[in-house]
Amino acid sequence: MRAYYFDNLEGDQRLPHDSGMDVPDEVLKSIGVLHWHIPIDAEGKYEQEITAVAKERSYRNHDIVSISKEGLGDEFETKIKSFYHEHMHEDEEIRYILEGTGFFDVREQSSESWIRCHMGAGDLLVLPAGIYHRFTLDMGNRVRTMRLFKDEPKWIAHNRGDQTDANPYRLEYLKSIQVQ
Repeated sequence: MRAYYFDNLEGDQRLPHDSGMDVPDEVLKSIGVLHWHIPIDAEGKYEQEITAVAKERSYRNHDIVSISKEGLGDEFETKIKSFYHEHMHEDEEIRYILEGTGFFDVREQSSESWIRCHMGAGDLLVLPAGIYHRFTLDMGNRVRTMRLFKDEPKWIAHNRGDQTDANPYRLEYLKSIQVQ
């Protein structure tokens, strides 16, 4: 995974939008974002490592999601745009890329800048509950991911707004990164 500041220029959300300014791991950790690279191998050893991470973080369920033009057909563009709305979740979001590539953009609270995380096969990303973020594919237009959950699989996005800014999970997140 490579993290860098988003350039904020107009253009297709699936383009790199690379400002040329890399973001060090310390900055990601300071906003609660964790990541690992667990290479996918033919023997399935990666599954053992994912299981270990899941156990350590108390994840009990998972599912596999594929996003592609072929799979979503006429709904593809609408679905991709919906993932790109700035939102947060009340649960940690953890994604492991099995195939393809995409971008997770996360808000750096101190500057309100977007940090773009370009992910590919073998990348594992953990976003804390309450962090504002968005997702899009890159120009490859396909990804297959494993989503991990602490409880039953669910995915409820709370789009950014005054109500979401006051959400208890958002406030707890801000407290966790020491924002008053």
